[in-house]
This record gives sequence, structure tokens and C-alpha cells, in this order.
Amino acid sequence: MLRPNVPAMPAPTGQVTPPAVVEPTTITRHAPATTTAPAPTSARPTIQLTSGGLITLVVGGTTVVLVLGAVLVSLLLAVAITAGSTAITALVIRSLMNSNTKRR
Repeated sequence: MLRPNVPAMPAPTGQVTPPAVVEPTTITRHAPATTTAPAPTSARPTIQLTSGGLITLVVGGTTVVLVLGAVLVSLLLAVAITAGSTAITALVIRSLMNSNTKRR
């Protein structure tokens, strides 16, 4: 009833470049250098924090931790309140059903 249509592979558009030709290279061995080479330097820029920047970073991190803690505690409290009210509701319904069957 339902037959899937497999799309045909479309022809490439635009310029198609031929693969690059790789030419083999010769390896020449050299004697090890006797001079000590300087330590390699990193291409990444170093981060320099001023005292104001460090204080801002600490205050921002503390704020994030406190906000996340408050959110998680409030979620836990909401779950606890919901569970308690559900338990009380179940007890009331069970009590009503038991008292209803004793009257008959």
C-alpha cells in the first residue's frame, strides 16, 4: 500500500576539483643537535586577572551557586508538599470509604 520512494543521487553542482596529487618526499637523516633548544611557547594568549576581575569572578560564581541551590531546594520542597498532601487525601478517602461500608 505504502511504497517508499528512494531519491536518486543528484548530480554535483558547481565546480568539481580533481584530487590533489601527492608526491613522495625523500627523508634525510641528520646528526642530533648538541645545542639545547628553547622551550616551546604556547600560541594561546595568557589570561591576566586583575584584583577587580578576580573579585568579580568570585562574586559571580558564588551567586550562581546560591541561585542554583535555592532553585533545587524549592523544587525538593514542592515535591515534599505534594507527597504529603497526596498521602492525606488518600487517608481521607480511605476513611470515608470505610465509614460508608460500616453504616450499611
